[in-house]
Amino acid sequence: MVPSRPPTPPPPPPARSELAGKPRGLMVRSAAWRRSLLCVLALSLGLASPPCKARIYTNHWAVRIGGGPDVAERIAEKYGYRNMGQIGDLKDHYHFFHSRTIKRSTLSSRGRHSFISMEPKVEWIQQQVVKRRIKRDYKPWSSMWYIHCNDDVHNCQSDMNIVGAWKRGFTGKNVVVTILDDGIERNHPDLLQNYVSVYASYDVNGNDMDPMPRYDASNENKHGTRCAGEVAASANNSHCIVGIAYNARIGGVRMLDGDVTDMVEAKSLSLHPQHIDIYSASWGPDDDGKTVDGPASLARQAFENGIRLGRKGRGSIFVWASGNGGRSRDHCSCDGYTNSIYTISISSTAESGRKPWYLEECSSTLTTTYSSGENYDRKIITTDLRHRCTDSHTGTSASAPMAAAIIALALEANSLLTWRDVQHIIVKTSKAGHLSAPDWKTNAAGYNVSHLYGFGLMDAEAMVKEAERWKQVPAQHVCVESADRQIRTIRPEHVVRSVYKATGCTDNPNHVIYLEHVVVRITITHPRRGDLSINLTSPSGTKSQLLANRLFDHSMEGFKNWEFMTTHCWGEKAAGDWVLEIYDSPSQLRSQKVPGKLKEWSLVLYGTSVHPYILRSEKTRSAEIMTHTNEEFTEEYNGPCDPECNERGCEGPGPHHCINCLHYFLKFKNNTRTCVSECPSGFFRDDKKRCKKCSSVCETCVGSRSDQCTSCRAGYHLSEGTNMCVSSCAESSYLDHDSNTCRRCPENCKRCTTASICTECKPGLSLQGNRCQLTCDLGSYYNGHRKTCEACHPACATCAGTGVEACTKCAVGYLLEDWRCVSTCSSGYYLSEQTSDSGQVQRSCRNCYECLGPGERNCSSCVSGYNLEAGASNEESWAEGSFCVLVKKNNLCQRKVLQQLCCRTCSQKG
Repeated sequence: MVPSRPPTPPPPPPARSELAGKPRGLMVRSAAWRRSLLCVLALSLGLASPPCKARIYTNHWAVRIGGGPDVAERIAEKYGYRNMGQIGDLKDHYHFFHSRTIKRSTLSSRGRHSFISMEPKVEWIQQQVVKRRIKRDYKPWSSMWYIHCNDDVHNCQSDMNIVGAWKRGFTGKNVVVTILDDGIERNHPDLLQNYVSVYASYDVNGNDMDPMPRYDASNENKHGTRCAGEVAASANNSHCIVGIAYNARIGGVRMLDGDVTDMVEAKSLSLHPQHIDIYSASWGPDDDGKTVDGPASLARQAFENGIRLGRKGRGSIFVWASGNGGRSRDHCSCDGYTNSIYTISISSTAESGRKPWYLEECSSTLTTTYSSGENYDRKIITTDLRHRCTDSHTGTSASAPMAAAIIALALEANSLLTWRDVQHIIVKTSKAGHLSAPDWKTNAAGYNVSHLYGFGLMDAEAMVKEAERWKQVPAQHVCVESADRQIRTIRPEHVVRSVYKATGCTDNPNHVIYLEHVVVRITITHPRRGDLSINLTSPSGTKSQLLANRLFDHSMEGFKNWEFMTTHCWGEKAAGDWVLEIYDSPSQLRSQKVPGKLKEWSLVLYGTSVHPYILRSEKTRSAEIMTHTNEEFTEEYNGPCDPECNERGCEGPGPHHCINCLHYFLKFKNNTRTCVSECPSGFFRDDKKRCKKCSSVCETCVGSRSDQCTSCRAGYHLSEGTNMCVSSCAESSYLDHDSNTCRRCPENCKRCTTASICTECKPGLSLQGNRCQLTCDLGSYYNGHRKTCEACHPACATCAGTGVEACTKCAVGYLLEDWRCVSTCSSGYYLSEQTSDSGQVQRSCRNCYECLGPGERNCSSCVSGYNLEAGASNEESWAEGSFCVLVKKNNLCQRKVLQQLCCRTCSQKG
């Protein structure tokens, strides 16, 4: 046993992980390109500074293409892309790569390949940008105090009852946990036995199946291996530690050791959701006290797909570290990952129960596990790179994998738990215990809750006991209350108070009575965002702090439809007065005196229409509830009941003999009934646990009326907006084959094939590309924002927007060169004349690569850095490295050799 390290000063916030890609040598032709290159070089070397805030565009694209993989492959080839395959589990979404585009640039790509968006089958395309994501640990063999808390020397006051769960026989068997991080050392002696390569692991950064971390002198990529050991280090191997779920299967996704884009995150979050049970993530946006960021469109879709379809419809479990920005006065409500209802946000507490110095507070935190606190507090012992062990793992990074492991124990106890069941069990079993916080309160449903620790410290034994006897909670209902759009001025040192009378959508079948998550969507303009604090008080009087002041947040952007989330009202009633309070505390750093404005806010209430735990009582043995079949029992029945009977028993062995149903009862025309686990096709569940018949054309529904369908029988399609089933879509709508839904065409379309492709326009409009726009005269274009025709640039005969780069056809006297019209061909281009089928001569400037006119294969001279040679075109590349360059052999223009040796990695030039 190795003693703890001596106290050291708190370390600085973690530096951004070094990005894997290095920009290659580029011919910089303008000041903008030079600025772009300097910024990219700074980022790639980990030297990003506040002035370098440009968006960094990569040469990777996410594309949504209908029609299947063959269509995607054909379109990729047509425009010079390489199709890298489907993005994770996202249907019809593909990863395209373009080798002739700059790898990392502050300018988005505008080459010929950008015309791909005009393809009818291309529904959406997005060039991927680099997202700043940091690992949530701090870098600053004692006993594993967080597993067995019995060391009086260190005054250990409470444990998470992990040994109690083990004694009940639960060790994570048959549960798969995947660590989304910088890779895991799969051959580590503690991990080797439980490691799963197929379906549970992938290298998104390297695009292969092996998530082994990249080794360097600083052991930078140790983070994922440390997290994996906490979860599933195997028992009794005498090497380092034992994991909390030591019989669970462990996998890893290497996705933080390179450019983190929306597509990288989506691939990671949607990796084999039918095989992986729990995804554990200990990273997020900067914990710098000034960033407001969250998942983009693909990652959001991956979350939603995982919740809806993962684990055979029970929902993937996403566990997230709440953040380490306490020293920077950060607030985890500004992190869209921890702030999501789909993630289980995990906080940290020290062994003593005191608040760690790095801890962030927010109302979206659900629960807490152990990590370190002050310097004298013990840290977490776990696996480390190079087959070693460490006793210095810390931060909320250490807490999230612990939570994932405890959840794995609960899933072994009951594999049928849904993602919401898991959250309910956590809320019911977490305990305040010895955790010290000034804001502990008891909400109206009787739960103790805090902004530091959520509902308290996780209790593994209590969770597995609850899981064993758990009955699934009722279906989730979502109530979106109408937005309050009354604009209110936010004045310094004053409180803006807005009251919203919520009903819980009582007039809607999807109404909410008992709350789970509450989301506030809010739009605010303000001269300094960090001066704002926001509170929400529920109808029962529970106050949640949605946002606290942030000292370093100087942004003038405010919040645009940002979603704040609170769990503090869990179990309370939804209906009543909700009070939003916004307070402006002007700091000395504020330069502008313009007051802020609350533009609009709205509530989204998530919960159930019936109590999630108490079965509603029903009338017993009446004609409405029970009518026996012809098989009468004349004597009292003492045998076993059908599993669909509840605790009230039965009068026979079949599901039709139950006195009361465990789940739902189905009534037949002959006035008999039977108990069922789910209502069959063509029936819906009412709030009295009865299966009632849908309208004849509905496959599924929420009510008996014809406008309450949610899906349709064969031969019918669901009409968006009306919820009716129709045999054919109306003229101004199109059939979405994926959902079998008739969706409305865009506003100006008379007919369309998708939401973005019009085929016929309404009167007064004309089809321009795939969109219907006001018909404009030659030499002008339709400005969609101003809804008027405006003149093209003089160089354009026709155009799609303002400026010379928006030309679609050049005016007389101008030539098309790439995407712009020019009067003469630029250096590196030659004049090309082609005759069309109609006999028209079309003149344009074509790229002659590295030569100066007059043609691609008959250069008269070369650009700087090339020699004029003879021979056929044959391109060859030397090995990639920091100072390696491209050489073209036997071409008309050959680059001058700048180095005598090319290497994979270089420590200095040459």
